[in-house]
Amino acid sequence: MTAVPEKTDLTPNPTAAAALADREGLERALAGLAALRAEIARVVLGQADVVDELLIGLISGGHVLLEGAPGLGKTLLVRTVATAAGMRFARVQFTPDLMPADVTGTMMLLRDDKGGGRLEFQPGPIFTQLLLADEINRATPKTQSALLEAMQEHTVTAAGRSMPLPEPFFVLATQNPIELEGTYVLPEAQLDRFLVKVLMPYPREEVLDAILDQTTGAGLAEPRQVLTPEEVLGLQRLVREVPVAAHVRRAVARFLLATHPEAEGADEDVRRYVRFGVSPRGGQSLLLAAKAHALLMGRYNVAFADLERVLLPTLRHRFQLNYEGEANPDVDAEALLARLFARAVAAA
Repeated sequence: MTAVPEKTDLTPNPTAAAALADREGLERALAGLAALRAEIARVVLGQADVVDELLIGLISGGHVLLEGAPGLGKTLLVRTVATAAGMRFARVQFTPDLMPADVTGTMMLLRDDKGGGRLEFQPGPIFTQLLLADEINRATPKTQSALLEAMQEHTVTAAGRSMPLPEPFFVLATQNPIELEGTYVLPEAQLDRFLVKVLMPYPREEVLDAILDQTTGAGLAEPRQVLTPEEVLGLQRLVREVPVAAHVRRAVARFLLATHPEAEGADEDVRRYVRFGVSPRGGQSLLLAAKAHALLMGRYNVAFADLERVLLPTLRHRFQLNYEGEANPDVDAEALLARLFARAVAAA
């Protein structure tokens, strides 16, 4: 970011004026982000960490996989984000009989006044800005894969042509960790497209009391729009401008290598229990999420604390134990990730 002198020291030259504009634009962007965060928290009670992790995914330009039991307010959370950010919203309920064309759209024969017909592409619900893919693990892998191109390339290919999706484009997929019957495990290639995997916990007693009071009374809390889609795009560009010190970036690279069982000098637990480590895309996601977290906290550079905060949300779905590790109750993948990261930071 450009260094800016205090206002009392400004001189009327173009460089100083541009610097002041940059600073004022940055402050407006951070104020908008804080307002978005506060507006969501006003409607969705007691889920501050979940809200932060969802916003990290949104302003990083990534996608979010939200896992939680039924009835915890996942759909309310997504609708609230869409309204507060001024984004067009669509919801797809994934079921075993859902077909890819039900998501992306299909060619249809339309009749005209003269009795003739023409083929025309009818866009599916994916042509929106915020897509809620509800219970994504209930659809077959073929339908799940319909999202892959859209999530990675922000395009949909149909009828031999590629069509761009509206920007910003954000997918929030939910899955139920309780019911396993009639579900399909997401493949690793699709899991890797989600920037973060967020676990939605059961609320505490005082939060439950506030939820019951708010949702069963006469005055339901309604979200207000506090940002525009253009401002969301501006935040996404701003995230990529957040600087990362060389020694911090090198520590991330060291950590990524330490998660691979075949790496030279790998930890004994990693060699024995890990199936495969974190990919370069996982490292990119970790750094982007840390940049977004720094902005969310009102800071303009990435610290190790930012990386530590987003470590598990960005990597828990990208780091897999082998059969022996899964069978051993003393082996915890998230604890192992945290230990490897702490070791990499200590060596920085």
